[in-house]
Amino acid sequence: MEKAIVIDMKNLTKKFGGLCAVNDFTGHVKENQIIGIIGPNGAGKTTILNMVSGIYPPTQGEIIFKGKDISKLAPFQINHLGIARTFQNIRLFQEMTVLETIMTAYSWRAPYHFLETFVSLPRVARFEKETKEKCLHWIEKVGLGNEAHSITQSLPYGMQRRVEIARALASEPTVLLLDEPGAGLNQSEIHDLVDLIQGLFTELSLSIMLIDHRMDVIMRLCEWIYVQDFGKNISQGTPEQIQKDPIVIKAYLGEEIINA
Repeated sequence: MEKAIVIDMKNLTKKFGGLCAVNDFTGHVKENQIIGIIGPNGAGKTTILNMVSGIYPPTQGEIIFKGKDISKLAPFQINHLGIARTFQNIRLFQEMTVLETIMTAYSWRAPYHFLETFVSLPRVARFEKETKEKCLHWIEKVGLGNEAHSITQSLPYGMQRRVEIARALASEPTVLLLDEPGAGLNQSEIHDLVDLIQGLFTELSLSIMLIDHRMDVIMRLCEWIYVQDFGKNISQGTPEQIQKDPIVIKAYLGEEIINA
């Protein structure tokens, strides 16, 4: 049975003044599928994620999520619909504990006005208790169960990456956008990260849109890959097809990686 399309990106173009960062990109993400986008710096990869997550509105084209056009929605609206993301440069509340950081993902769900937090109402205490339990669940899922009360900035870089993934998961998305999750990690951390993403994907039935410069990450995780160059899509296919595409080999992968 053919998987349903969750995100349909149609003829996306993004211009910044005279610069065309993304030129007529078309692609889609299906249910329970991991797709990858590769290309050198300046290829437009992160710009595509930024359009899908609402940071940049497309100059042209449209983004359909579960039948709804989200092209003009704000990031928080898109997140509330079920699309969450991480960033290449980690964006965490550095002075907060891991638990406090993850809890921020639930703040918009509070069934009360913030002024009510100054009054000891049963529903406020009940919501906070339920939120902590859910957040501890996600912290366990990313392997940080012993670090719930650690200050985020005190953790090694690899663990901070996991905190960011847990915060994204805490919004309970159906689609997860991962922007360079392997950036700054050593080979051992990369191996563990791939296992983590694969495990979450399988257990939670997520759809994932992944950008990474590490070809071992992309090739191990992705079912379908889009190749970008100077804002244009120059190839797409399965990992096996991309590995054999002479244009991709010459431009990005290199013979030594293909033969490794």
